[in-house]
Amino acid sequence: MPESSTEAPTVSVQNPAQAGAHDRASLQAAPPLELSSAQRVKVTLGVMLGLFLGALEATVVSTAMPTVIASLGGLQIYSWVFSAYILTSTVTVPLWGRLSDLYGRRPFVLAGIFIFLLGSILSGLATSMTQLVIFRAIQGLGAGALLTLGMTIIGEIYSPEKRARMQGLFSGVWGLASIIGPLIGGFVTDHLSWRWVFYINIPFGLLAAFLIATALIEPKDHRKRVTIDYAGAFTLTAFLTLLLLALMNGGVPQDGWGFGLLGLAALLGVLFVWIERRAPEPIVPLSFFGHKIFSVSAGNGFFVGMAMFGSLSFIPLFVQGVIGTTATEAGTALTPFMLAWVGFSVLGGRLILKIGYRVTALMGAALLVVGFIGLAWMDAQTGRPIVMGYLAVAGAGMGFSMITLLIAVQTSIPRTQLGIATSGTIFFRSIGGAVGVAVMGAVLTAQMQAQMGRLMGLAGDAFSAEKLADLVRHPDALLNPAARAQLPPPVLNALQEMLATALHGVFLVGLVAVVLAFAITLFLPKDRVHDRAEGQS
Repeated sequence: MPESSTEAPTVSVQNPAQAGAHDRASLQAAPPLELSSAQRVKVTLGVMLGLFLGALEATVVSTAMPTVIASLGGLQIYSWVFSAYILTSTVTVPLWGRLSDLYGRRPFVLAGIFIFLLGSILSGLATSMTQLVIFRAIQGLGAGALLTLGMTIIGEIYSPEKRARMQGLFSGVWGLASIIGPLIGGFVTDHLSWRWVFYINIPFGLLAAFLIATALIEPKDHRKRVTIDYAGAFTLTAFLTLLLLALMNGGVPQDGWGFGLLGLAALLGVLFVWIERRAPEPIVPLSFFGHKIFSVSAGNGFFVGMAMFGSLSFIPLFVQGVIGTTATEAGTALTPFMLAWVGFSVLGGRLILKIGYRVTALMGAALLVVGFIGLAWMDAQTGRPIVMGYLAVAGAGMGFSMITLLIAVQTSIPRTQLGIATSGTIFFRSIGGAVGVAVMGAVLTAQMQAQMGRLMGLAGDAFSAEKLADLVRHPDALLNPAARAQLPPPVLNALQEMLATALHGVFLVGLVAVVLAFAITLFLPKDRVHDRAEGQS
């Protein structure tokens, strides 16, 4: 446990690549960027709007997806609407972070916002699921910059102690967007069109770009000649793409094609490590893995991202498909999760200053385990209030876990590497989310196919065996109220049971992931965030 003395050591660990080059005091004493109060407020507001975009995207699209499937079809590629977005946003995170370290944050956060808005417009214009997947991938290219560079900018304009206190404001904005997001998404989907869930990003993105462009003034020493690790970026993209394709094949490769993809992905992974060890400016500095705080945060982030962001993609499917609600009601089921995340983020931001980040992070991981035990216990008889209760517990765990570890990493890394350290932490969380969505989507598909025999016993004059088999492969009728009303009660009940059983397997994957996250968090060093720098604001 951390000591109670006010002279507790700062959270500062040397970069292994520069051992001895920086002592603890010198890292913490680096002042924030020199901005006027008005400029700092405008930049903060711009970053908050970027986070607002991210929160809206996470909740609005998840809420709308069952209706999108009912409109465009394609449940078999349901998870790729999320996976494509997560994949491109993930592989660009280290590149955004590295480029911002070398050339400055401002040009790249602006580029990210405009690419994100382009993808949003194209997604709203999509006329097929294939197009939507492609346009979501474009959207993800820009999304990689929003959270990463936003949190990096906050790390530069505020001191560590005030950065922790700022969590209250950021959690409030995230919470507002997350709470109204499902309501907006459900309302727009039910009363207007699902296409507007993408168009609503435009005004917020333009305002965020304006505020950051006019207020963020950076020192010119960022500008220098460097060698960009394009080989590493390309190899990483290819590695992750092949890995996700392999995992989509039932979660574990089961044929020659799947094993071939996995083998090629493994070779590219080895090649990526070889390239990064020799690159003068690596996209992912391997030396960071000798940094205990970073390593534990990366491992925790991977498994928490796998469990939480993977599962959140399927919660609306459970509520709307199994319980039988509208898109609006499915969206509001996420509200307790977001509220708990907000409240416990604010509390966690204060706790890390008092009891240290290790205890706070462990409390968060434990709450996630409890929440996922509940989610994995759900069946076709589970009511919507019970689902919301389990999500509230998981949201509390997220509130204690996510920003706590990010702040711990930021306060232990020199400013010259703040971008890549922040992006690296978010990178592994995003990788986990991508893998989680891919594996959980594969588990869902495999489980549905494995249960075909249960439905075949209901074949008769009203529903032929061929028609029932088609329902198993494409159970879109569960998500379309009109089509749902046409199903005979025995068929509807059987489909609900099948989907509930399949989603049980999905949430079991999440439970295993959060248990592993808790085990990794036990290795976090005992220390507390403590700001020694004087006069920082």
